[in-house]
Amino acid sequence: MNDPLVFELQRLYPQIYLACHVDHVRASSTKWRLSARDASILAHLKLSEGTSPRTLAAHLRITASTLSAALKRLARLGYIESTPRLGDRRLRELRLTEHGAEAMASTSVLDAARVQQLLEKLSASEREVAVRGLTLLAQAACALREEK
Repeated sequence: MNDPLVFELQRLYPQIYLACHVDHVRASSTKWRLSARDASILAHLKLSEGTSPRTLAAHLRITASTLSAALKRLARLGYIESTPRLGDRRLRELRLTEHGAEAMASTSVLDAARVQQLLEKLSASEREVAVRGLTLLAQAACALREEK
């Protein structure tokens, strides 16, 4: 063990995951009709900030045609919206809809009630610090994935 921070992350992450994990079924036969790939796409979109299809496909390491078919399906289900980018209407931006956020949360590997209970164990300021820390780790994870 060379880096104590690496060790701590390896030790702590599974504790959070196991405390909040729920057995789930991600299949087209469920209420939300999401496959694992669909759920992954939704998890990589935001409500307020648009993402280009090209950037998303590269990040997920899937072909543009595979992503295109999934996006059409997710748009039909009302989970995402694709709008022209400001400044260049030829380009599109993808955003999660409120309905899509509900679908993503409902099919998450983390149980919302358990996550809520976990967060309630912290003060308001501790919750903000914890979520900010996870945000930073997620941003670094995205950057690391894009480097490969």
